[in-house]
Amino acid sequence: MNRLLLTRDQARRVDQHAIHQLGYPGPVLMENAGRGCVDLLARLGIDGPVVVLCGKGNNAGDGFVIARRLALHGTPCRVVLACDPSELSGDALTAHQMLRPCGVPEHVIADPTNKTLDPIGGGASWIVDALLGTGAKGDPRAPMDALIRWANAQPARRLAVDLPSGLDCDTGVPGEPTFRADFTATFIAPKAGFQTPAAKPFLGEVHTVDIGVPPSAVEAALCD
Repeated sequence: MNRLLLTRDQARRVDQHAIHQLGYPGPVLMENAGRGCVDLLARLGIDGPVVVLCGKGNNAGDGFVIARRLALHGTPCRVVLACDPSELSGDALTAHQMLRPCGVPEHVIADPTNKTLDPIGGGASWIVDALLGTGAKGDPRAPMDALIRWANAQPARRLAVDLPSGLDCDTGVPGEPTFRADFTATFIAPKAGFQTPAAKPFLGEVHTVDIGVPPSAVEAALCD
């Protein structure tokens, strides 16, 4: 594992440095993140539909990019959205607007149950967790908690985007519930909590995804 470990505050500062000091547009970083996740999925092997679970923050935006790029590659994909689309904003809203013309089925699930989710997720090759990002603290709230429990019970392989939803970025303490990933695609560098023994069962195999931010910018942001 990379020796650099980022706390949630450091991860936010790296993003802000890249956007405000270097002039990297947020949607470009999001695009790079989503593309890196799709490249990882392709290397690991996709042999069926992919279900992408999305919340409403930037982690969800990464999920929308993943779904769009899968669709453009001809991979069957479905999005499960844990909020009304009207609640999306910023770069996540932009990514969602770019997804819509691609014809990816989208299911807004306010009250997840096996009855509502099984027809959507049945036969999935992968379930991608883009529900909660590094800023989340505490146990996942509804409807995220039910989506995580459902995902953990499926036979599909599971990929966490940046970190598993429910896992605390800084401490590595898993919430109730926490997404149990087979693989984690973490951006720029692993997160500080990944070194905690309690985090290991939820991370699976960790892959660091390059989002186009140069190492010098990471160092500058961490020295601010």
